[in-house]
Amino acid sequence: MAEEKKLTVLQLLPALESGGVERGTLEVAQTLVDHGHRALVMSAGGRLVAPLTASGAEHHTWPIGTKSFRTLLLVGKLRKFLLEQKIDIVHARSRVPAWIAWLAWRGMNPATRPRLVTTVHGMYGVNRYSRIMTQGERVIAVSNTVRDYILREYPDTLPWRIQVIHRGVDGEAYPHGWKPDPAWQLAFFAQFPNAAGKQLLTLPGRITRLKGHEDFIELIARLKRRGLPVHGLIVGGASASKERYLQKLRYRVRSTGLEADISFTGQRDDLKNILAMSNLVLSLSTQPESFGRTTLEALRLGVPTAGYDHGGVGEILRAIYPAGLLPMERIDEACQRIVQLVQQPSPVPAGDFFPLRNMLSQTLDLYEQLARTPRRQGGQ
Repeated sequence: MAEEKKLTVLQLLPALESGGVERGTLEVAQTLVDHGHRALVMSAGGRLVAPLTASGAEHHTWPIGTKSFRTLLLVGKLRKFLLEQKIDIVHARSRVPAWIAWLAWRGMNPATRPRLVTTVHGMYGVNRYSRIMTQGERVIAVSNTVRDYILREYPDTLPWRIQVIHRGVDGEAYPHGWKPDPAWQLAFFAQFPNAAGKQLLTLPGRITRLKGHEDFIELIARLKRRGLPVHGLIVGGASASKERYLQKLRYRVRSTGLEADISFTGQRDDLKNILAMSNLVLSLSTQPESFGRTTLEALRLGVPTAGYDHGGVGEILRAIYPAGLLPMERIDEACQRIVQLVQQPSPVPAGDFFPLRNMLSQTLDLYEQLARTPRRQGGQ
């Protein structure tokens, strides 16, 4: 059998600061390098550039994600870059980079240009701007929920172009039953003394109106009225534009008399530790999540997790922990279910659910298969 051609793959995204898309980009780059391929990433940079380049991948700092007409000036420059670097696969993971990549790619010789892959990471607003994410020769959907969204909202997308590759979690990094060391726990409870000795209910996620913080505050209020010894942790930072909303949430906690019962931790780099020592992790997003990586991380650690039954979170809970499914917009029933999970939690099964290695091997297979596919068949 002929040796596999070594590929040169360019992934594009706005920046490499933090987040699931960014971590996935690093994981794919690492896998490419491990298999002898050449991995390039183009972004405006950020704190994840150092680990990316340490893995053997290359980073090219371009303002490829800036929402400005000036960014269109990069189209010709990118076309030249694709030729000079002999790129085999262009993989766009966000809308502005996808537009620049598509415009550059469209102007190249169809017989020799790179193959184009896009990943739909979220259920974006439906419009011409977002449609670009469905224009790859192959379109990766990060869950069945996202595949259904693409086919419903962009019905001219050819179904065979879409491939569901679920996001994954590394079982070695999130082992079932793992707990943080006692020194970390002491330091945490010194910082948040009201949480010590309580049953911890955690809502992870950045501060935005969509993540269900107001429902969380209401649920903690109801649990306290029932006399349950719980403490709520709101784990996540607020961007400058969300600072007023954060103040509104803090006011709501005070006016409900819950200042001793809910702690705002802000942005944390030790979320895994907080998840692992929680009694219950919640996902209360009012809009369906495209996947729900934090829900999966908590479950892989063996922590009971509950979330509204929609989107990727519903998919994950149905597969691993159906006891955690909460009815949408029925707060009384949701509260009843949470009381059961706090008082008599069903154990979370141990298992290699949604493993990271599947996501990585499926992504690599897609690249290799697409690179081999004759172009005259329209990329089929």
